[in-house]
Amino acid sequence: MYLVTADEMRKMDQDTIENFGLPGRLLMENAGRGATRMLIKKFPEVKGKKVGIAAGSGNNGGDGFVIARCIKEYGADVTVFVLSETKKIRGDAKTNLNLLSLLDIPVYEIPDKEIFEKHQSLLAQQEIWVDAILGTGLRSEVNGFFHHVIQFINNSQTFVFAVDIPSGLDSDTGQPHGVSIQADATATFGFAKTGHMLYPGTDYTGELCVVDIGIPTPIVEAVSPKQRLLTSESVRNEYQPRFSNAHKGTTGHLFVIAGSPGKTGAAALTSLSAMRTGAGLVTLGIPVGLNPVLESQVREVMTLPLSETEDGLLHGSSEQMILAFLKDKKCLAIGPGLGTALETRMLFFSILQNLKIPVVIDADGINMLAENRKILSSVNVPVILTPHPGEMARLMNTTVGEIQKDRIAIARDFALEQNVHLVLKGAGTVIAHPDGTVYINPTGNPGMASGGMGDVLTGMIAGLLTQGYSPEAATHLGVWLHGSAADSLAREKGVIGFLASDVMEEIPAQISLLDGSRLKKRSSVPFLL
Repeated sequence: MYLVTADEMRKMDQDTIENFGLPGRLLMENAGRGATRMLIKKFPEVKGKKVGIAAGSGNNGGDGFVIARCIKEYGADVTVFVLSETKKIRGDAKTNLNLLSLLDIPVYEIPDKEIFEKHQSLLAQQEIWVDAILGTGLRSEVNGFFHHVIQFINNSQTFVFAVDIPSGLDSDTGQPHGVSIQADATATFGFAKTGHMLYPGTDYTGELCVVDIGIPTPIVEAVSPKQRLLTSESVRNEYQPRFSNAHKGTTGHLFVIAGSPGKTGAAALTSLSAMRTGAGLVTLGIPVGLNPVLESQVREVMTLPLSETEDGLLHGSSEQMILAFLKDKKCLAIGPGLGTALETRMLFFSILQNLKIPVVIDADGINMLAENRKILSSVNVPVILTPHPGEMARLMNTTVGEIQKDRIAIARDFALEQNVHLVLKGAGTVIAHPDGTVYINPTGNPGMASGGMGDVLTGMIAGLLTQGYSPEAATHLGVWLHGSAADSLAREKGVIGFLASDVMEEIPAQISLLDGSRLKKRSSVPFLL
């Protein structure tokens, strides 16, 4: 599913009107009528209710004027509050404003806070608010009068329905510009905007409905949005059912390098999650002193004891053994719980420069890359990085706050610059590819805010690569399944208290849902009809 930026949507609208010949008024009518259908579906008892339309002077307000007409026809007691001087309204919005008088819909011109206060009694009577104040083009802080109006609506304790995007919310980043309408539901037009799907934009948006307003397919293809939303359908299309004659030799052998004293759990979770995702064989490379501990934790995983430092971390003298072992493997996962000692860092950098198979780098692997990011230019295999915001901030030498302000742009720019596949974890995980395409994942929940979840994801993505999936498909499937497994647990157990190991155990059940079936029983005896 496409997600669009404000500029991409503006371009589609403009091309549809100027090059395809559909009038802007028709697009506005389609938008308003589609939004009304959603409003009625979401709030069917709207008939007879007092509905206030808070409208700005632009096309977002014009959409609100169409909704006013339509909701009036449905029997609502509708009042329009224009938060501007009406003489400033132009074009299709002006045309739709003028139509309101023909239906005896009251329109109040409220251009400032003083007049707003004079109408407090009437404003307080509204039982439903339709937010048609500010559209998708907002780029500056909301202050003054509009700030006051938005706070009033948010404090009204009524049902709030946003038109296109909650006023005050950045349609590209999902960040509020100081203040934003807190909508119960939003009807957006043409395509969902990236800001709808990024935290905290999802919380401000509420339930989202996309209204088809008639943008022709050739116009969409010409703009070719670079953002996508992962959906059950899209990941199902990337899923490859296993052949009946599959065996461990055909489903790939993964090598994991992970673990250090006190962090054996990271190594175990990564390795076992790869197997839960379908990898045929997994070997875990660990410091020799940890071998007795991990062999008892990972019975289905093989281990390769490696030389260690006095502190029990990986030593550089194990390099040749590792490179020799990698020759017939399908993928390398490296970093979880590994430590960042000097010997380990030198070993890590040398391995990267000599790799011939795809690599998934997480945790301490990313922390080591932060000290020498330029080394990525010398890696000649697909690289998948899976940082959380803190690790991404170290990679970029910035703050977590800066990362979270514009997750899509940060992830895309890094993936393009470094020629890597980047999985920026968090609410609405962002997956950026070297060609500039970006995917947002809607699965997952706050219950995943506990240790080990990232190790599970690393193992899942590596396990999929090991089975022959492309880096794109492996990241999409891995991230989606990781979140959907957690969602299944949240439904069963609640949002707080399930563990990373619980998510790992849930992986096979989620995989089975992708093709809607488990392995069917087959009789070895033929039958006659």
